Amino acid sequence: MSIPFWCVFIGALLIFIARIPVAKAMKALGGYNNHLPRMQQAQLTGFGARALSAHQNSFEAFLLFAVGVLMAHTTQTAGWLVDGLAIIFVIARVIYLLCYWADLAWQRSLVWFVGFVCSLLLMISPTFRTALL
Repeated sequence: MSIPFWCVFIGALLIFIARIPVAKAMKALGGYNNHLPRMQQAQLTGFGARALSAHQNSFEAFLLFAVGVLMAHTTQTAGWLVDGLAIIFVIARVIYLLCYWADLAWQRSLVWFVGFVCSLLLMISPTFRTALL
């Protein structure tokens, strides 16, 4: 499996890793309410609310990233830039989660932007295919 595909796999795992602190915060609210989890999530504050937002944003970011990797792959665009963008995206998402959990707002926005740009560059990488090979 290629580096970008491994990064897609890791990106998918990060969605569920981001969910762990949400479940812990929900449990701290008197137990995990599996009947009405979204209602319970709406009651989260502080760290729990930030963890929930980070989890939800992980879905949003993953979609663009996966599309970018697939666009590069289906056009047979490969090389150091595609590999590097995929790796940088994953690193940025890990740092993003840590910043969100630690309530580091501007740092979180900065690494979000880095990941976003990586996804966009992956999408347009077929334009530069000859330069990347």
